[in-house]
Amino acid sequence: MIIPTHLPGIQKEALAFMDEHSSLPFFLYLSYTLPHAALQLPKDDSTFEYYKRKFSEEAKPVNAPWNGKGYEPQAYPHAAYAAMVTRLDHYVGQVMEKLIELGIEKNTLIVFTSDNGPHREGGNDPAFFNSSGGFRGIKRDLYEGGIRTPMIAYWPAVIRKSKVSEFAGAFWDFMPTFAEIAGVPVPPYTDGISLLPEFSSEGKQKEHEFLYWEFHEGGGRQAVRKGKWKGVRLNVMKDPGSAIQLYNLNSDPGETKDVAAENPAIIKRIKKIMQNEHTENINFPFIKNEK
Repeated sequence: MIIPTHLPGIQKEALAFMDEHSSLPFFLYLSYTLPHAALQLPKDDSTFEYYKRKFSEEAKPVNAPWNGKGYEPQAYPHAAYAAMVTRLDHYVGQVMEKLIELGIEKNTLIVFTSDNGPHREGGNDPAFFNSSGGFRGIKRDLYEGGIRTPMIAYWPAVIRKSKVSEFAGAFWDFMPTFAEIAGVPVPPYTDGISLLPEFSSEGKQKEHEFLYWEFHEGGGRQAVRKGKWKGVRLNVMKDPGSAIQLYNLNSDPGETKDVAAENPAIIKRIKKIMQNEHTENINFPFIKNEK
């Protein structure tokens, strides 16, 4: 397998940025879109051919010509997805190599994560790769497979090697974390909390009382994580009073057994959180006449 040499503009700019700013503290946000639909690759990507052979993948029917609407179809979605992951791995490796070359890798915090669970768009097949890792659901679901994503934080000068964290956080925690590291005030309008104590193993890490999500597609969905408990409500737009499903993530991380009937007090608390945390917007109506 030959690693491709073609670099997109974002990667070239990122490597150049590190060269130019290595003598001072800097913040670099790299929003790679790999792997994602459409499942298309540069023509020089030999890893695509490698994975076709590895998976013995037979071409799927593709409508031709593509009409330019939606995601361009891919005849070999398994191979294309794997090649995208390999390419992303290569790009991240280049960033690491650059930090080592500049001699700043030990005191640079690198956070690698995903914005959501695996997708099915463009012919992608998350079941083939077990992309949800045993959790229920995929992108756009509020079950764990849709919102629980892998995260790696690398900072040799601060983070203990091979440390595994059980902290339940969310993307809105990054801003206060970076603010504390930079020594600047945290804006007062955030629900996030700094993860620096968790990273450094110094001081007591503050915990979220709860985490709340809502999603306006698929009939409208809400979810709350409160300690070990996870509440999920579906079809909110049609029925704001629809039943809340309840899962004990400690004993049932795959969310296979709804234990709402046995825990009415927990359901009552989660329902209250859903009511309090939602803010209705006239341009994006969600909950109407909640019971």
